[in-house]
Amino acid sequence: MVVDVQSKILPGVTHWQSPNFYAYYPANSSVAGFLGEILSAGINMVGFSWITSPAATELEMIVLDWLGKLLKLPQEFLSSGNCFGHGGGVIQGSASEAVLVVLLAARDKTLRMVGKSALGKLVVYGSDQTHSALQKACQIAGIHPENCRLLKTDSSTDYALSPEIVSEAISHDISIGLIPFFLCGTVGTTSSATVDPLYSLAKIAKSNGMWFHVDAAYAGSACICPEYRKYLDGVEEADSFNMNAHKWFLTNFDCSALWVKDRNALIQSLSTNPEFLKNKASQANLVVDYKDWQIPLGRRFRSLKLWMVLRLYGVENLQNYLRNHIELARYFQVCVGQDPRFEAICVNPLQIVAPRKFSLVCFRLLPPVDDNETRGSNKLNQDLLEAVNSTGRVFITHTALSGMYTLRLVVGAPLTERRHIDAAWKVLQDEAFTLLCSPLQENGNLPKSPPPIGFFGNGFKAEPLPQK
Repeated sequence: MVVDVQSKILPGVTHWQSPNFYAYYPANSSVAGFLGEILSAGINMVGFSWITSPAATELEMIVLDWLGKLLKLPQEFLSSGNCFGHGGGVIQGSASEAVLVVLLAARDKTLRMVGKSALGKLVVYGSDQTHSALQKACQIAGIHPENCRLLKTDSSTDYALSPEIVSEAISHDISIGLIPFFLCGTVGTTSSATVDPLYSLAKIAKSNGMWFHVDAAYAGSACICPEYRKYLDGVEEADSFNMNAHKWFLTNFDCSALWVKDRNALIQSLSTNPEFLKNKASQANLVVDYKDWQIPLGRRFRSLKLWMVLRLYGVENLQNYLRNHIELARYFQVCVGQDPRFEAICVNPLQIVAPRKFSLVCFRLLPPVDDNETRGSNKLNQDLLEAVNSTGRVFITHTALSGMYTLRLVVGAPLTERRHIDAAWKVLQDEAFTLLCSPLQENGNLPKSPPPIGFFGNGFKAEPLPQK
């Protein structure tokens, strides 16, 4: 079997834990998370109700309160300290499941007030940078495709959702008889890790009686660091909040933490109570049954791995882990933005496209001086992406911002060090040199090989981080 795994499986595996993996967003693994997975697999319980394994339910409530306190979430989101029946946290399989269950809760809460026949009038709002999971949730929830408003963003707001545009869209929809009911804000969008203005969006949602959900699937982890907590300002006005511990928090997939202020909204929308699941504790409303907070019935003992991560690493180590990745991303950004020697050789510098807040850098290669058309520039960057990934030494991905084909490099693998960033940067430079200089080489104007290895890496001096 081991031989078959090595010869038949691993050659077709993309190694997400590789220090040279910079694509999408990270999917962290760790010894603590792995131990939690082993223990969960060994116990192998199906904890859909409290009575099926009380420890599974109670540990999940405890660790999500721990994590909520690290994020300084408002008390209304926690299980402890609330009158029973108010808020609390639950582990979902993914942020896609999280946004779906809160959208269903918001939909049914609205329809109870306006009548089920009004389903076709319900409207959802996000931005063109909001994760596509929102669109899928709308499809599943029966929201008409034309009523899913993905409002345009641009570089003037760093691709964040404009409150003015949201207000205008809502006012227009109300004027034509539609019913706005759900607004999604993002902390760390997939394309560029931008942050929507939560306070302003929450105010708009509240004034219009809408459910406000905050998706911090990627960047939420960084907000356990005091210097990044500011990006969650306004979450106290939200109805629900989500972050993926399995992305950037050393917790093996899957572990998506969702907090809600009104657990009854979830339960009323998602609860089923067949005879074969009835028991005294549940019937007396004395316990939490997480089957009523999610789409499936069955659920794994996922809280074990998050418990292990929090216990074995501790807050300070987790904070330093996140800060190190952000510093490595800043170092890469310096390499991209301050390389006059590369610019001198090939005339065309690499360009930072969107401001960096966390560990994602968005950049692109500028086209030759006499070829500044977007189409040509996009093809150049697509070619660079394919060339870089074809080396097998680095894996990055792309997005589109304002119609520009943009390269993304995300630092997030547990084993990534500065030497790996230097190596990735050298691959990018070598492949960019080849793409940009081949026509000039043919005319005899440039050397036929890139600069020597010593030209790269060590010559780039990262600027110190600003003191807070």
